[in-house]
Parts: sequence; C-alpha cells; structure tokens
Amino acid sequence: MNNEKLKTLIITAVLAALCCVATIVIQIPSPANGYMNLGDAIVLFSAFSLSPIYAAAAAGIGSAMADVLTGYAYYAPGTLIIKALMAITACLIFKKFKATHEFSGLLLSSLAAEAIMVVGYFGYSALLLGNGLSALASIPSNLLQAAVGLTAAVAIYKIMPAKAKSFQAQ
Repeated sequence: MNNEKLKTLIITAVLAALCCVATIVIQIPSPANGYMNLGDAIVLFSAFSLSPIYAAAAAGIGSAMADVLTGYAYYAPGTLIIKALMAITACLIFKKFKATHEFSGLLLSSLAAEAIMVVGYFGYSALLLGNGLSALASIPSNLLQAAVGLTAAVAIYKIMPAKAKSFQAQ
C-alpha cells in the first residue's frame, strides 16, 4: 500500500469516527422513533472530500456505529446503506460540478443526498420495520435534519483551507 492510499484510509477512518461522534453528540428524538443529529454534516463533508467508495465507507460505517452505540441497532442496517448511498450520490454529483460551479455542486449534491435520506428512512421504517404509513411522521424531522446537515456541511467545506478539502488517493 502506498503512502497516499494509507493516508486516505486513515482519513476515512477519522471521518467515520467524526460521523459517529457528530451523530451521538446532539440527538433530538423525533416522533417516529428515530432522532435528529448532526451526522449528515460529516456524511456530506466526506462526500465532498473523498472518492465515492471511501466516502461511502466513512458515512455508512460511522453512522451505523452511532446507531449501535446509542440503542438504535435496529436502524443500523438501514443507516449503513442509506448513508453510504448518500455519500456516493453526493460525491459523484459534486465531482461533476467542482471545477466549474463549486457552490452549485455543493448544493445540488447535498439536496440529492438528503432526498435519499428522507426517502430511505421513510421506506426503511414503513416497510422493513413494519410501521406502514405511520412512518410519514418521520418526514418533517428528517427534512429538518437534512437542512441542518446541508447547511453545516457546506459551511465546513467552504471554511476549510484548499489543501484540506480533498483527501483522495491518487
């Protein structure tokens, strides 16, 4: 393994840990048996900074770990997949726009990723957890979480020094 790949792997692990911590530090219970948190900010920042696979690993593993550690283990399988898909989607969209329309890319990629989160958790709760249409109650709190995560991720990315914005292995 070369030094760049090792550096990327270490940064991925750090971002997974940060994602877990950001998810755990502030948890506001929602009426639909989940909770709002700040983890999406790190999910999106990972997508802006890493390649799709590394971003998916950081986002999915970090977020699922938070579910397991805080008593929501039944959400962990869904969280792993949903957050990984969010990261892959945001990463691919952002990379298309980064060179010419960075800010538009940040917003569009974040909106697409957060739409995956809202729809993904609705589907997971409705179908796999057996909550049916009562899972609709989770949508308002997930939309609020999406807005906070998007805003925080864009702010973090914009204030980071240029050298620290991209951790992709060559």
